Amino acid sequence: MRMLFVLCSALLSLALLGGGSAPRAADAASSPDAKYEDLRRFSQVLDLVERNYVKDVSRSDLINGALKGMLSALDPHSTFMTPEEYKEMHENTAGEFFGVGIEMTLENGQVTVLTPIDDTPAFRAGVQPGDLILSINGQPTQELSLSEVASRIRGPKGTEVELTLLRTNSKTPHTVRIVRDAIPLVSVKSRKLEDGYYWVRLSRFAEPTSDELRKALVQAAKESKKDGLRGIVLDLRNNPGGLLDQAVEVTDMFLSAGDIVSIKGRDSAMQRVYTAHQQSDDMADVPLVVLINAGSASASEIVAGALRDHKRALIVGERSFGKGSVQNLIPLMDKSGLKLTVALYYTPNGSSIQAEGIVPDVDVPFEAPREQDKEAERFLVREKDLNRHLENGKQAGQGKSKAANEGRDQLERDNQLRMALNLVKSLPRMRTIK
Repeated sequence: MRMLFVLCSALLSLALLGGGSAPRAADAASSPDAKYEDLRRFSQVLDLVERNYVKDVSRSDLINGALKGMLSALDPHSTFMTPEEYKEMHENTAGEFFGVGIEMTLENGQVTVLTPIDDTPAFRAGVQPGDLILSINGQPTQELSLSEVASRIRGPKGTEVELTLLRTNSKTPHTVRIVRDAIPLVSVKSRKLEDGYYWVRLSRFAEPTSDELRKALVQAAKESKKDGLRGIVLDLRNNPGGLLDQAVEVTDMFLSAGDIVSIKGRDSAMQRVYTAHQQSDDMADVPLVVLINAGSASASEIVAGALRDHKRALIVGERSFGKGSVQNLIPLMDKSGLKLTVALYYTPNGSSIQAEGIVPDVDVPFEAPREQDKEAERFLVREKDLNRHLENGKQAGQGKSKAANEGRDQLERDNQLRMALNLVKSLPRMRTIK
């Protein structure tokens, strides 16, 4: 695909540089190279716009706009990125960037919040999954591509951005003003629920995710006094996905063998099967429950689908988002790039979840706490909740007591987590049922 695109670009350049006038229809009709008719038509339109449009527009801007339009006509996840946008795409999976902390997608041509990232300005401002972003600083988002929306929401730390949002089941938009801040890409957080039972949340699949998860599980095993680590609740709710290799590595920690995911593209070069391997630090025998909801997408669904098909975990919560496509990042010579959908992925039993999602084994709709202030805290995790965080000098006993209280508080306000804990505690017994 990349070679084809470069070839077409070269032919287009030759057509544009070969003359200033549009090719005649008669010439096009008599040409033996009919497959280049569309390139000639494109050149004609470009020439007409350059010479007749009411404002002077650079050829580079016109070409970039045409490429964005071409990719946006394919599917919501394919896009052309300028050099600045391509650089930002890499920052999304490594390092730190400045913005408000929103994962977005395109649904029916509308920019939709997939999820606010935990403990970010957007999260604290009350932005919710499913919110439609109608405008940014007064500019309608319908005029913008998804990458352009992301670029306008980002900005220097301490500056403000105004978003007009339309909430699900609401007829009236509302405006929020959010101050940009550094968006850390810490993707794994954990907390003890009871002795031996841990909640482990993955908020995204970035470059360090598998390493962070491995450290969290090792720490949980050290802290488990009685009978070691007895159960894990792996929370993938509102996790929009990320890197495929990280989804594979995370799944591999809980499986000792078997397929994890297969990828099938248009040609044989895009077909591949990822499998699990036995490792010394596998958690293949620890009871496991996976929490998902409508915000669990892509890489999250790879993990949940593989663990479900291998009967390694019980899937609890609500039907997932249903993004079963694979995108490649393809760099171009001018440091711009493509994010191009190149394949669909399939769970180990051969199922595609594209537009279907993962259906949980136990369907448990989320019930919001009665107090509105607690609703905003359902996934809120601060510095004190992170593994190996620095203490503030208080007595160790007091810190342990406070951590235990926080685990109980979290269970009280999260009905899905309560159900998951009850189920993971019964899984050894359930495995013996024939």
